[in-house]
Amino acid sequence: MKINPLNEVLYRLKLAEHYLKDANEAYKRGDFRGTVASSQLSVENSAKAVIAFFRVPSWSHNPSPELRELLANIPLEVKSLAEKIAEMAETLAPEHGRATYGEPIRGLTPWEIYNREEAEEALNYAKKSLEYAHIILRKLGVKY
Repeated sequence: MKINPLNEVLYRLKLAEHYLKDANEAYKRGDFRGTVASSQLSVENSAKAVIAFFRVPSWSHNPSPELRELLANIPLEVKSLAEKIAEMAETLAPEHGRATYGEPIRGLTPWEIYNREEAEEALNYAKKSLEYAHIILRKLGVKY
């Protein structure tokens, strides 16, 4: 079965939106691990929504190299936004493992390694990435 690019774009946006909602809810209840984990997945899927316009995204938790490979195809007016999404995805990618497994060498569980400031920064990345993805996709002509 062939994947419909528009369906993949919309699917990734839906994932990004749901993970952002989860991140917001986690932050409100003081669950900083949950905030970071869901923010990372939101940023990842925002990046993959843009990638999906051009090709099927990989399963990597760090889609920044894929997004950067496509920068030449992204309109100049929004290219800097795509680079910012790539930077945020690259920054948060390691948090997927840390938010899941913690830091075993240091004996720290995922619930012991994040504070309010780190959670807030990750949440802001998720908000910005989704906003930027929408702007880029509209510029590319995606209608939804």
